Amino acid sequence: MLNENKILGLEKLGQFIIDFFSKKDDNYTEKEERLAYLMTRSEIENPWFTQENQRYNLKQWASLFTKNNIENWLSKYQLSNSSKRVGLILAGNIPLVGFHDIISVVLSNHIPVIKLSSKDRLMLPYLLQLWNEFSNNEIEYQIVEKLENFDAVIATGSNNTARYLEYYFKDNLSIIRKNRTSVAVLKGDETDEELQLLADDIFRYYGLGCRNVTRILIPNDMKLDRLFENFINYKDIINHNKYANNYDYNRAIYLLNQDLFWDNNFVMLKEDEKLFSPLSVINFSRYETLEEVKQFLDTNKDEIQTVVAKPELGLESIGFGETQNPSLETYADNIDTMAFLSVI
Repeated sequence: MLNENKILGLEKLGQFIIDFFSKKDDNYTEKEERLAYLMTRSEIENPWFTQENQRYNLKQWASLFTKNNIENWLSKYQLSNSSKRVGLILAGNIPLVGFHDIISVVLSNHIPVIKLSSKDRLMLPYLLQLWNEFSNNEIEYQIVEKLENFDAVIATGSNNTARYLEYYFKDNLSIIRKNRTSVAVLKGDETDEELQLLADDIFRYYGLGCRNVTRILIPNDMKLDRLFENFINYKDIINHNKYANNYDYNRAIYLLNQDLFWDNNFVMLKEDEKLFSPLSVINFSRYETLEEVKQFLDTNKDEIQTVVAKPELGLESIGFGETQNPSLETYADNIDTMAFLSVI
């Protein structure tokens, strides 16, 4: 298999991360000391990348990096034997958000040409360096300031940036990703545990990811108190300076505009049809029938990354608390990256 050493190297990287978190800092190896240092530097450079969120993110990746898991993922594709240069323009909204693209390009036997986000410029190069070392230096990659000499490109940006990227790369094979967000549909009889898991879907990474829930659909007779009661585990989020600034700003705007909103001193609920909500705000709407819900989801499908709901609602959805635990087979914008890379 062309990828044998790369797969084993990725498995070793996962084990390295697991071992790192099982140790105390006075027992770190040189490589582990470097990882700890870069985690600290990353938080200094980007305060959204707290130690807690970086740890959670790294542990999630490590849990995926098993030989069986990787081989099962790759077995669904006819991988190319010829290497192409694939330009990657990475986002930096949450830690390591571009790692899946890098892994996909490497394991599809291509060469990633990586334009890092200035918000996430430290950890990815180090993890890639470690993966290469664990793979007997079989991984060819390049980190650049400007993309040049590439055969295809995968770029992630805002809706405004995407329009520019689509024009700029109009003559290239490409995947251009835009803004997306996630939605929760409540049946009304959710347990406290399920609503507490929904809080993870909302507040993990401070709500900055496309898999974070920013819009909730609830039945007409559901009381909002149940949401606030089960979000309380995240009350300390307001102690984060940048989050608190967003909360104070949005609250002030709503008060000045005399908008109706519900507030529990760290997050606001606002009855609003908009899919996207400002940071520290969750939009919600009430529904009478499931047909209303399905129509809403269909109308906004191009901007929805994932839907959180109980299975019995019969929607294409995932369970509560699962938004930030994507598998290797979960693709941004629901575009199969590996299928794209298999045919370039």
